[in-house]
Amino acid sequence: MARDQLQVLNALDVAKTQLYHFTTIVIAGMGFFTDAYDLFSISLVAKLLGRLYYTKAGAPKPGVLPPSVSSSVTGVALVGTLIGQLFFGWLGDKMGRKKVYGLTLLIMIVCSIAFGFSFGHTPKGVMASLCFFRFWLGFGIGGDYPLSATIMAEYANKKTRGYGDLFSGIISLIVSSAFDRKFHRPTYEQNPALSTPPEADYVWRIVLMFGALPAALTFYWRMKMPETARYTALVAKNAKQAATDMGKVLNVEFEAEEEKVDKISRGKANNFGLFSKEFLRRHGLHLFGTTSTWFLLDIAFYSQNLFQKDVLSAIGWIPPAKTMSGLHEVFRIAKAQTLIALCSTVPGYWFTVAFIDIMGRFAIQLMGFFFMTVFMFGIALPYDHWKTHHLGFVIMYALTFFFANFGPNATTFVVPAEIFPARLRSTCHGISAAAGKAGAIIGAYGFLYAAQNQDKAKTDAGYPPGIGIKNALIILGCINALGMICTFAVPESNGKSLEEASQETFGDDDDDTEKV
Repeated sequence: MARDQLQVLNALDVAKTQLYHFTTIVIAGMGFFTDAYDLFSISLVAKLLGRLYYTKAGAPKPGVLPPSVSSSVTGVALVGTLIGQLFFGWLGDKMGRKKVYGLTLLIMIVCSIAFGFSFGHTPKGVMASLCFFRFWLGFGIGGDYPLSATIMAEYANKKTRGYGDLFSGIISLIVSSAFDRKFHRPTYEQNPALSTPPEADYVWRIVLMFGALPAALTFYWRMKMPETARYTALVAKNAKQAATDMGKVLNVEFEAEEEKVDKISRGKANNFGLFSKEFLRRHGLHLFGTTSTWFLLDIAFYSQNLFQKDVLSAIGWIPPAKTMSGLHEVFRIAKAQTLIALCSTVPGYWFTVAFIDIMGRFAIQLMGFFFMTVFMFGIALPYDHWKTHHLGFVIMYALTFFFANFGPNATTFVVPAEIFPARLRSTCHGISAAAGKAGAIIGAYGFLYAAQNQDKAKTDAGYPPGIGIKNALIILGCINALGMICTFAVPESNGKSLEEASQETFGDDDDDTEKV
């Protein structure tokens, strides 16, 4: 437990919730908004890309993105995110949260705009340039994960520490509806060549470019935000600057407690490295808990998000593609996904906001994994039954999203920023988040292939044999159950200061661990 804590840090812990808390949440949240927007928007326009660029006879399956192209368009951003989380997580602890914070946002803005300029003389050229920009967008988003989480945790008090999917659906609905009404086309079944107007090429570009807007709106305020007091005092060892910065934020004058900071810096218990035996003893199990639960969550969560259009099509809630024009297909997919977001994803986040400091992180995460398991098995085991009972399937499918967000999709992000020491906080969060993205990559690539039905027609069209959607959903249910078990390795941080939760000390002690 912290003893003799710095005055400026104690003031942050006991401060009443005020305007700067909400400002920090909005500014920091834009990175995750962009991530969610990108995740859902690429899912919405993927089928349109197939109709635009793969309609000729030489395509493996005319009108559909080949599996290798589809997985690359989806997965390359996840690879970039994983690398960005590791790199910027480490850099945030070395250079400070603020110095690299604006850079990540700038990368996201530039790459989101660049989506609209993904040109090429061939379909492969267009897809290659799109994948290039998606990788670097993911790199910037990856950096935003550990930095935003750490900044929010270090600014928040002890009591109070996802609308991208909904927004992407709304934008897709508006844009596709506007173009669909203007350009009436036959269905793909009636005339494949004429079912998708050339103007549809603007639709996917506009939808993806909109991701730059929320990030750009907060760039100015992000650059004006001061460095967190915990980094300045505990890592940079600059007591005077920490007191000055937080004095402006809280409108209170603080002493520059340089002697205390110097005493903290000399404490051997506060100097062990990431690869030391002392870190393994104190936080090894915790790091396993945060990485394993985030890894398992993202296998299931990203699989559900990225391919819910295929699942909803398979049970007949979305009509077969051949019965619609290209733009109308985008409209129907966006409508279905927006409805699920409105009724499950967004309410799940609000339930977490309302109960996370009442129930605690551990209870919410355990409960979320439990109900995700229950509802996933509930739709997977009687899968054939749901083909004629669409409403029941959609309700249970939506509940898996609700308990993902009122559960591990929120807590896996929050906890790593609270339970590790300040000098390693961004790095450990980046490692945990990168484990999650590794799971997302498995979900993006693995579910795409595994969920394919084992029939000769799809095999001949270039799709490898799979286990079918039913068996894939059963596997996702098992993954959720494993996430529930791994949650027991994650400590509860609710109601504690960051120094108490991370076991940081504020004085010399008997620990003679040397830094590695």
